[in-house]
Amino acid sequence: MLEELNVRNYALVDTLSVSFEGGLNILTGETGAGKSIIVGALSFLLGAKADIAVIRTGSDEASVSAVVSILPDNRDVLDWLLGKDIAIEDRRIIVRRNIKTSGRSSIYIQDVPVSRTDLEHCMGLLFDLHGQHSHESLLHKEAHRKYLDRFAGIEEEAAQFNRLFMNLAEKKKILVTSSANERDRDARLEILRYSIEEIDAAAVKSGESRVLEMESKRLASFEKLAGYTNAAAAALFEDEPSVLSLSRRIKAALENAAAIDGDLAAKQQRMADLYYEAEDMAEEVRAYRDALRYEPGRLEEVEERLALLYRLRKKYGKLADEDAILAYKVEAEAEIDALSNAGENRDRLGAEIALLEKDLVGRAAALSAKRRDGAARLGERISAILKSLGMPNARFAVALNPRGQAEGQRTIGPWGAEDAEFLISANAGEPLKDLSRIASGGELSRVMLAIKTILSGADTQETLVFDEIDTGIGGGGCPGGGGLPEKDWRD
Repeated sequence: MLEELNVRNYALVDTLSVSFEGGLNILTGETGAGKSIIVGALSFLLGAKADIAVIRTGSDEASVSAVVSILPDNRDVLDWLLGKDIAIEDRRIIVRRNIKTSGRSSIYIQDVPVSRTDLEHCMGLLFDLHGQHSHESLLHKEAHRKYLDRFAGIEEEAAQFNRLFMNLAEKKKILVTSSANERDRDARLEILRYSIEEIDAAAVKSGESRVLEMESKRLASFEKLAGYTNAAAAALFEDEPSVLSLSRRIKAALENAAAIDGDLAAKQQRMADLYYEAEDMAEEVRAYRDALRYEPGRLEEVEERLALLYRLRKKYGKLADEDAILAYKVEAEAEIDALSNAGENRDRLGAEIALLEKDLVGRAAALSAKRRDGAARLGERISAILKSLGMPNARFAVALNPRGQAEGQRTIGPWGAEDAEFLISANAGEPLKDLSRIASGGELSRVMLAIKTILSGADTQETLVFDEIDTGIGGGGCPGGGGLPEKDWRD
């Protein structure tokens, strides 16, 4: 529940603090009184995008904060906070968000900084915010099906049906492709086989370009490399004195000194470590120098090999490394296998499609039965709520329209065998008609409120906030004008 909202330097507001109590809270006022600014500030706090235009003129930053109480059975938000290591104090959290004129912003839940995405996710588990146009989803028939499935408790079942349906569509697409004429198939096979032969002839190895590029660099600057290596070898062990001879002398001197004064033992050990390290380094540099060879013509061989690999990478790997070329070869081999066994694969694919279609028919029938039951119950529930919202003669129903007939059987779509459509009759004696075509803005607002009341239980959504709800409810004794008597809206 939203207990307290604090706004500072937001839009036209200097400072504002609003407290809320359990139950229905209504803020009323004339046009321009600031109702929408309050809702805008709340929207800002719920994670909506915002820019510096919301900062009050003459101020450096705008900030909005809120105290939110969390019900103990709202496991979704409690688990989310726990996952972010955000502690709850007295079943409450404090949420803060600000934005500066520089464009920089900061968001905190308790004292933990979070991203805007995190804020939006967390607050989405606590609030539903509806504005004057948020009922527009009711104008789209697909939303009707989603609301019905959620009410009927079959969202996951419908999602599983959709996944299977899309899988069926993909298999049918593959079957059509695999049934292309033999000339196209043979031409494709020839291209794939040539590509594999070209890659095999090149004997491509993973990471080969990186190794060759390093070798090319060494060969192109061989004289400099040999000179620097000889200079290092001379300083390490050939010159007199050298690093190795000097460290040997220092090591011996400190060993003798440490035998007299034990306080020098640590320094003597450090010098010994330095000597052994110099000795190892000398051996490695000597081995590297002795292995240096300049082979006439090798640089040209390396450059030719790199050019070949570059051409293959450009042709088969989109200029990535050799692994992309090898991956293309694997894919080409798999496609050759599929095309070579096209007839067998088509038979197998056809059998899979037949089984999938049979499964989907059964699943569609099960969904239809559950939707019919859910549609009847949802119609009754929403009709009852609409009567309490100033529409005493309203009737609401959910129509399930078959998707059509094909070869004597009902057509099945991505979500089942029917489309859901919300119908309403606002006045006595009027027939039920398409909600999206005949309902006014106020009626749509009432229906959305009814739907959210039904679907948003306390275990998932704690607070519903409606902006400018007086466009849908009002008069008589109700603040904002509309049809509810005072005793009803006060209750």
